[in-house]
Amino acid sequence: MENKKGDLVALASIPLIMTLGNSMLIPILPQISKALKISSLKVSMLITVYAVVAILLIPIAGYLSDRYGRKKIIIPSLIITALGGAVAAVAAWLLSGTSAYYVILAGRFLQGIGAAGAFPIVIPLVGDMFKGEEEVSKSLGIIETSNTFGKVVSPILGALLGSFIWFLPFMAIPFLCLISLVLVLFLVKTPKSNSDDKQSLSEFLKTTKQVLREKGRWLYAIFAIGGIAMFGVFGVLFYLSETLESTYKLDGVVKGLVLAIPLALLCLSSYLAGKFTGKNKVAKKWAGFAGMVLLTGSLIVTGFSDQIYFVVGMMTLGGIGIGMVLPCMDTLLTEGIEKEQRGTITALYSSMRFIGVSLGPPVVSLLLGANHWVLFGTLAAVSAVGGLLTLFAVKPEAKEGDSGGNAYRMDFKQSKAIKKKGLVQK
Repeated sequence: MENKKGDLVALASIPLIMTLGNSMLIPILPQISKALKISSLKVSMLITVYAVVAILLIPIAGYLSDRYGRKKIIIPSLIITALGGAVAAVAAWLLSGTSAYYVILAGRFLQGIGAAGAFPIVIPLVGDMFKGEEEVSKSLGIIETSNTFGKVVSPILGALLGSFIWFLPFMAIPFLCLISLVLVLFLVKTPKSNSDDKQSLSEFLKTTKQVLREKGRWLYAIFAIGGIAMFGVFGVLFYLSETLESTYKLDGVVKGLVLAIPLALLCLSSYLAGKFTGKNKVAKKWAGFAGMVLLTGSLIVTGFSDQIYFVVGMMTLGGIGIGMVLPCMDTLLTEGIEKEQRGTITALYSSMRFIGVSLGPPVVSLLLGANHWVLFGTLAAVSAVGGLLTLFAVKPEAKEGDSGGNAYRMDFKQSKAIKKKGLVQK
């Protein structure tokens, strides 16, 4: 991996910058509402529209990356993201009221389009570039760490920039995307693909259906686990953000620093999980299961007290658990899928993660008025489902031999060879 450190730095910049571009806005949403004189529902749409557009377009971006190449999708996606940030920044600077709001919303729509073809494509690209299972595992651990580090920094950076000018976080997005774009253009060297392996749309749909039919049990489980993990992250962050401001009167950078505590441990845990599980797929399953157990247990215990120090402490343990889960699931998914379908399958996984991100805050907001135990009991129940899926549905040991995924790889390549020789009868 020594000769690909530059590639990995460039790729790791993408999830970092995509996360900053979205999550920096969370601490300044009240400022945006006041500046534009719009309701809290309207201001929340600035987050929702980004996520919804990304959810819808990620599978399309995944297919296009399988068909035309990862880098050819990532580069224009970064440009579109930068353009969306620029549109929002100019509107906030030059316009006012509802006129500014709708143009900013259009800019966020563009950002969602760009996001769909950026970070979700990084995961299969790492699988393409790093051949050894241990290298892939460590590299995906770094990618997840970069993604999580963005979540750690974003509430602090967003609050800090917003303290100077409320729309400064919008202005930072094009600059950040430009950095990542330059790094990807000059440092990322993607492996050459064989044009004979490119599938037509009908072939692609047929083989993707075959993958989902043959491997559906563990694929759907990993999809769900990823969504549940992100549901837990953003649900808890929303709870802490609301409670710190409404009950403890913390806002701005101080609130951002408190929110960063569980995320910082999540970041460290993510890196260590990728590093120490290496190429051992069975270890990844059990690390993921242990992470879900830790998250579930911390949520159950949190239900017994709403004292803020206790909640932050328990959520820090939960963050460690989530950090153990994500890189392990990333690697199991990437290593278990043939390259021709890798972009699409990992895109479906990314869509599920975005769904978790989108559902966490509104579900928690509906439960805030309920009993403290009901709120955290509900989150714990959802997390427990993820733990059971990890235990019973994820079967990495089947991938160690030639059955399962390896058998599919043989079938796919043999079918391509047979077609080339004209031995397939109509």
